[in-house]
Amino acid sequence: MVSEKELKSIISKVLEQMGSETKIENQLVEEKSEKLCNKELEDITVKEIKDICELKEFHNKEEFLKYKQKTPARVGVSRAGSRYLTSTSLRFKADHAAAIDAVFSDVSEEFLKRNNLFKVETRCENKDEYLTRPDLGRRISETGVQEIKEKCKKSPKVQVYISDGLSSTAIEANIEDTLPSLLNGLKSYGIETGTPFFVKYGRVGAADEVSEVVDAELTCVLIGERPGLATSESMSAYITYKGYIGIPEAKRTVVSNIHRNGTSAAEAGAHIAHIIKQSLEAKASGQDLKL
Repeated sequence: MVSEKELKSIISKVLEQMGSETKIENQLVEEKSEKLCNKELEDITVKEIKDICELKEFHNKEEFLKYKQKTPARVGVSRAGSRYLTSTSLRFKADHAAAIDAVFSDVSEEFLKRNNLFKVETRCENKDEYLTRPDLGRRISETGVQEIKEKCKKSPKVQVYISDGLSSTAIEANIEDTLPSLLNGLKSYGIETGTPFFVKYGRVGAADEVSEVVDAELTCVLIGERPGLATSESMSAYITYKGYIGIPEAKRTVVSNIHRNGTSAAEAGAHIAHIIKQSLEAKASGQDLKL
């Protein structure tokens, strides 16, 4: 008959063995998970939508593919029964996720430092307030106003600044080519420019307060636009001659669709510089400017 002491010893050994086996199993699971996490997955967004066609039957394939190159819309997708193909569904979700990231992410401090841009904020305290209170995004914070006064050149002919708007992704994707092209273009025209800087949580209307604070003849803001499923990298330039708080929106001239599948960043910079030159000569912008 097994004594109580021997029984406890047997149970102890069994539990110890079970614990050792569980530990080994957990370790194998962790190693497998780590391998999966470190494995580079294929980026399904690399291929352009206009280059993807899942249809199997065509009346005129060559003509269809030619017209598909003219639009970023999701045409030429196929189905499995009543549902989209898995590849179509995954691409839609990936593009939608990119659009969400563009809105809710922030332009990195490293990016601002690399481009020699100091940062001020509007009266919005966070992203949620920015999205729900557009009025606060049109006004610079008291601290921001003071910093602009201290760091920016006074009464420049043209004040250019950058703002995240609704797509931080657009700013990081385009500014490093657009801003130098724009400033060099203005310099070649002999147009004096102010000190570039960055406004966080900014709406287009914030340019009017910037104009008043620095006393600029013309203000140009490069701002991230609302992202869509076609691209999350679209940026625009809003140009206002003698802006002031409360100026009608019709007084602004806009250059939109600045991204790799629209107007290229460097080309856009040169184009904006030319429009600014015309605006200064005409002393007008928006509907008053005849281009």
